Amino acid sequence: MPPFKNIRGSSDPGSNRNFCTLRPLSPEEIDEENTLLDSIAWPNTPSVPPPVSLDDTSNAAHSNFVILPRPGGGSWLVGDQLEVMIKMFDFKGRPKSHGGDFLLARLHNRTLEAGVAGQVVDHLNGTYSAVFLLPWEGKSQVEITLVNPSEAIPFLHWFVGEKPNGVDFYSTFQSGSLTQTTICSGCLPPTQQPQCNYTDLNTGELWFCYKPQNLSCDARISHFHMKQKLPKVKEDILFKNGVTMNVGIPASGPAHVTVFPKMKAKSNKDIPGPAGYYYKGLWSSLSGSTVKQFNSASAISQCLKDKVVHMYGDSTVRQWIEFLSSKLSDLKVYKLHNMKQCGPYLALDYVKNIFVTFRCHGLPLCIAPAAVTELHYVANELDGVTGGKTTVVVIGVWAHFTTFPIKYYIRRIMSIRKAVVQLLARAPDTRVIIRTANLKQSPTPYSILFSDWPSLQRDKILRTMFQGMNVYFVDAWEMTVAHYLKHDIHPPRPIIKNMIDVVLSYICPSK
Repeated sequence: MPPFKNIRGSSDPGSNRNFCTLRPLSPEEIDEENTLLDSIAWPNTPSVPPPVSLDDTSNAAHSNFVILPRPGGGSWLVGDQLEVMIKMFDFKGRPKSHGGDFLLARLHNRTLEAGVAGQVVDHLNGTYSAVFLLPWEGKSQVEITLVNPSEAIPFLHWFVGEKPNGVDFYSTFQSGSLTQTTICSGCLPPTQQPQCNYTDLNTGELWFCYKPQNLSCDARISHFHMKQKLPKVKEDILFKNGVTMNVGIPASGPAHVTVFPKMKAKSNKDIPGPAGYYYKGLWSSLSGSTVKQFNSASAISQCLKDKVVHMYGDSTVRQWIEFLSSKLSDLKVYKLHNMKQCGPYLALDYVKNIFVTFRCHGLPLCIAPAAVTELHYVANELDGVTGGKTTVVVIGVWAHFTTFPIKYYIRRIMSIRKAVVQLLARAPDTRVIIRTANLKQSPTPYSILFSDWPSLQRDKILRTMFQGMNVYFVDAWEMTVAHYLKHDIHPPRPIIKNMIDVVLSYICPSK
């Protein structure tokens, strides 16, 4: 790993004169960014005129879905595609005439612990289709959820459209007995107060702090965050759990089908299929790779024997090293500096020659106070990885970026991808595994901050930017959509176990 790069702070008050100026891009990067933004463009929806009223807002209770008959008639068979038509109505019971609602679709059988995500198609006229693969025999229940009404999306887009919002970041500066704290961010409003510029010289990642009055920029020792006390705004009514967001849509008619053994089923190639599905609580991949079960400590350690695994990301990646250490008694974890949230962690099984590390992905980070000397950017870390057939790199970067503009996130993934390209060029046998975003809770009063819509946008960007590369994906999004357990930013242990099985299957594929 490279040593910490000491980026000395500049106190030039003009160094960040343009509020939220992002790292400049090359012409090729500009073209890619525009393509990415087009790929996640949300349907235009009429703005909600003040005062904000729910009258014209999508209402799950008034809406409905219906299961369409099987094409060609007859019984549903394993391998068929089931289509559901969803019709949205507003709070006054009037049909919606435009699209833009954020819907999730799931097909499941709780008894069989089976589940698969549906692919939702917006027809832009108030109706939607949800298409499901039928992977198992027996009864299957359709579940459609209104995550956010279309009327809430413009506000979510605006909330972090131009600048970070909802979270305040701070740094502590110390010299001798003198300690001061100032506010920091990837961009700061220009004031008369000078700013310290902590832009990373290698990646170009931007970070600034207001300069403390009596200390130099070099006296910065720690970073931490606090959620903002969100002001009461007229749009709050659009973010009420169980009323306007995260509400189930009822069926008009039966909500289930019975599926019989496969004869000869055809699938609609125009609709992208799911990444996988659960059956008896176990995840099966539909992307061509077989997911093996690593149920014993010996099976896990045998796969990891003589391997080096570097994990970079947020706490959803940290869950993986915590899972491995809980299963492998000989894998001793050392939490350097005793910083649980951010790491670095180092885990070692000396006998089996297993070496696992975890380090958080660098700023921005919503964490308890952490030493700034340990906040390394992923790209800089990857530049110090030798790589090879015994090396595995895991990357999961998304959750801490949902309160930052999407262009800020695109630039971060660009720098990480560049480092991955260079790593695979010097060591093509390195296994690089990308963990996607997942669904989470939306606790009141922070429903706006914890909406799944910004996560969905970043998830799409992440997948697209690594598409076609020699990397492997763990589809955390579908693995949380399809599972019966409640959504949580930190998926519960049964889901983590399945994720680890996917990871280990990539490392030790079937012969």
